[in-house]
Amino acid sequence: KAVMFYPFILMDIPMGNGLPDPYGGAEQATFPWRGRITASIAPGAAGTPDKTLAMQAEVDAFFGAAAVGDFAPAGAGVAYSGPAEWSYRRFVLHYAHLCALAGGVEAFCIGSELRGLTQLRAGVEAFPVVMALKALAADVRAILPDAKIGYAADWSEYYGYHPQDGSGDVLFHLDALWADDEIDFVGIDNYMPLSDWRDDEGHADASFGAIYDLDYLKGNVAGGEGYDWYYPNEEARALQVRSPITDGAYGEDWVFRYKDILNWWRWGHRNRIGGVQNVGYTDWVPQGKPIWFTEIGCPAIDKGTNQPNVFLDPKSTESQVPYFSNGGRDDFIQVQYLRALYGYWDEPANNPESIEYAGRMVEMSRAHVWAWDARPWPDFPSRGEVWSDGANFARGHWISGRVTAAPLDGVVREICARSGVENINTQALYGVVSGALHERNETARQGLQPLMLAYGFESFEAGGEIVFRTLHGRAAAALGADDFAIEGDEPALSLTRNPESETAARVRIGYVEPMNDYQAGAAEAAFPDEGV
Repeated sequence: KAVMFYPFILMDIPMGNGLPDPYGGAEQATFPWRGRITASIAPGAAGTPDKTLAMQAEVDAFFGAAAVGDFAPAGAGVAYSGPAEWSYRRFVLHYAHLCALAGGVEAFCIGSELRGLTQLRAGVEAFPVVMALKALAADVRAILPDAKIGYAADWSEYYGYHPQDGSGDVLFHLDALWADDEIDFVGIDNYMPLSDWRDDEGHADASFGAIYDLDYLKGNVAGGEGYDWYYPNEEARALQVRSPITDGAYGEDWVFRYKDILNWWRWGHRNRIGGVQNVGYTDWVPQGKPIWFTEIGCPAIDKGTNQPNVFLDPKSTESQVPYFSNGGRDDFIQVQYLRALYGYWDEPANNPESIEYAGRMVEMSRAHVWAWDARPWPDFPSRGEVWSDGANFARGHWISGRVTAAPLDGVVREICARSGVENINTQALYGVVSGALHERNETARQGLQPLMLAYGFESFEAGGEIVFRTLHGRAAAALGADDFAIEGDEPALSLTRNPESETAARVRIGYVEPMNDYQAGAAEAAFPDEGV
């Protein structure tokens, strides 16, 4: 086992805070994302210190002057004797000393998802927060000499800064940090979209049949939105009017593709000021550092792969469902997201070896799935009187309590294998089985039938194999009158309705509830006129 320490700034800013909003609002947003932290006045707004020397003073005040020698062990904790400040340096160095006191950690991140800070400038190409992080990395190295040190950048931050101010600037603002001798890896909190799915049958990706299709999801790891095309505005997204991502000036399309990790990693980088490419390169050494996915994850919600970075939390202004989601719980989309991501990067053709170090571009052994909660499941989320965020679990990113569930296709394959049936196809079988009871002597048919009823799938023989396929209810073809054969006086099409006496008026389903000590329960549905 290995430990990566990951500092996480929580923005404890409630409603009615009355704090000045750097973005121009009446007050600061409620419990926002830490990536919103910015200058006293945000870049682009009137009076912003961005791109002036005044920006350096604000950054210095945020980071503070706490030094390595200002901390000392004190019993089971760490004592501080430095400047009286609640600064970012004090925050990170305190944790570094705690990690050292605990015997060390294998990896330590000096920050995470500080996008609004790392993009601040004290000049055209001067990024004071990046320089402050470099100094902080050196100090953490003095405390944890054997740890791998890195920074966990947001997926929209790691590859560069393209200010949307009409300047045409293209800036690889983090390169000085990525290339620093004290930085061992490029950390990416990877929540890139893997789908652009809609409910209507005629949408642009409908030919794949289902959002769960692994070929579809894997094809969007380094393809689709953020690689091949983008939506310039929300109207274009609604209509699926896709604009290709191209670099008309220098033919380096990868510069603008946040999903093009491969080309970003293997080529040198040159800033562009006013749209004109610099002659010299940045400090980045092509293929010089491995990439760690310091976070990956997908919410267990309908169409979660459309927008894996969003989450539901009613108290936060960031709370939202993914694009075009109906908001329903969907554990299986979380399973398929992880299958697609690991499946893609585990293929050597997609993840080449470096010429600068011994290893591949992306170290998937260092991928960290968000989130396994330290609070014991199912106490969390069940004990709402103890943990107020339990209601967010059902459709959130948590894998706690979910990783023990088995994908339906795997359960079906195992049942068939026990009966010696191996030539089967489950590629279009979708769902997650939290538990199933099978008797020792039952046949494969007996084991499969309750699953077929519960999960709504069919089986048939095709091409010499047994195909198991989820019933989706979509039309496979449109048939007209000329498509039917007529025999004698019989009509081409007739509908038959069973008599009421042959129709089930009441359905009752028994189940076991994993979130309630696996107690047995039952659910029932009946026609309105059916007696109790």
